[in-house]
Amino acid sequence: MHHAKILAFIGIVAVALLIAGCTQPSEPQTGNATVSFLYTSVGQMPQLLATGQVDGYMVWQPFVAVAEVGGFGTVVSYSQNLPPPGLWEDHSCDSLVARNDIVAANPDLTNALSVVLVDATTYAKENPDRTAEICADWIFGGGNLTFGNVTVSSVDVEKASIPTIRFTNDPSPQWKESNSVFIGALKDIGYVTGSLANVSPEESDALLYDFGPYENAKALIQKGTVPTPEGEMQKITIGYLLSDHDAPLFVALKEWKYFEDKYGIALKPVTDAPGKVEKAELIVNGKKVADVQLVKGEGGAQLMTLLASNTIDFAEAGTPPTISAIDKGTPIKILFPLHTEGSGLVVTSKAQVTGWDSFVSWIKEEGAKGKTVTIAVAPKGSIQDVQLKFALEQSGVAVIESK
Repeated sequence: MHHAKILAFIGIVAVALLIAGCTQPSEPQTGNATVSFLYTSVGQMPQLLATGQVDGYMVWQPFVAVAEVGGFGTVVSYSQNLPPPGLWEDHSCDSLVARNDIVAANPDLTNALSVVLVDATTYAKENPDRTAEICADWIFGGGNLTFGNVTVSSVDVEKASIPTIRFTNDPSPQWKESNSVFIGALKDIGYVTGSLANVSPEESDALLYDFGPYENAKALIQKGTVPTPEGEMQKITIGYLLSDHDAPLFVALKEWKYFEDKYGIALKPVTDAPGKVEKAELIVNGKKVADVQLVKGEGGAQLMTLLASNTIDFAEAGTPPTISAIDKGTPIKILFPLHTEGSGLVVTSKAQVTGWDSFVSWIKEEGAKGKTVTIAVAPKGSIQDVQLKFALEQSGVAVIESK
């Protein structure tokens, strides 16, 4: 996708978001073709769908797979396939974000951490079944999940989820262009009004990115050795979200011995207990160079607040909240992506929907009966919110935002 096409889309998305409900029109402009958005917590969505309280939801993995494996939901479209065709392919999602002062003061430590996460990203891509087991254990405790009268295996859910996520650390032109799309969309809903509001692409890149640790990590991986950070032992804190989008971090901790044997570097948990890890040690060439605290966040916006208050040093978080935080002056940068894609739209299996076109037809059929389809959506301004609103607008469907 060329830069001119991105700029054209950003202009279109302003109209899209206006029509799609940001102004909450009292009279939808497309007759009975209307969808109600219910903004709610991600963890509630499968239960709401399984018990018939919503008709579908747009969310990130593994909660797309939960509905499909449980049999109470049907995947309408994964995020990269939403209309118009090709626009969202390889779109940006979670990245490693760091405070500028931490990177400047601890370059060797940042490079060492980057080596582990970059190689763990490769491991996650090449070992999907093991990655699924690790994520099921970390996120769900490895047990079964119950929604309404439906019980599913968390491992089965993760084995369905992991292949739909494109694990990569490459800050490709397509990845960067999708961030430009999100900046444009965030401007239009009033989330970007500061330092990123009126800058050139080059100035925007300078504010958003520091790819030095990624380039250094690639070189160290190629060389096969990592230098031991000098100076006193540090304490670092890493924020993350309870999603398999953060699988590289989970893999790095649970398979720490693999990475220590390979590079002499490891994120070693303090205990070998199953489930989530809260405390670990960063070991380089047999020396503990940092105590590591893992902090589970409730959302990207919360992680940005923790970074802004110097409560955490690094975070694995989505690019839209990161963009908004940088725009407001938070001194952080995106170091490299962890994955692309990995979200999707699901609807109740009772709807007999088989794809996007039949989804739109179903909305119209329900409207003709006097019913409005309700879709639960991740927070306003999120990747999922922006993508679904634009896809619906392209198909002539208006959005009403539930209060």
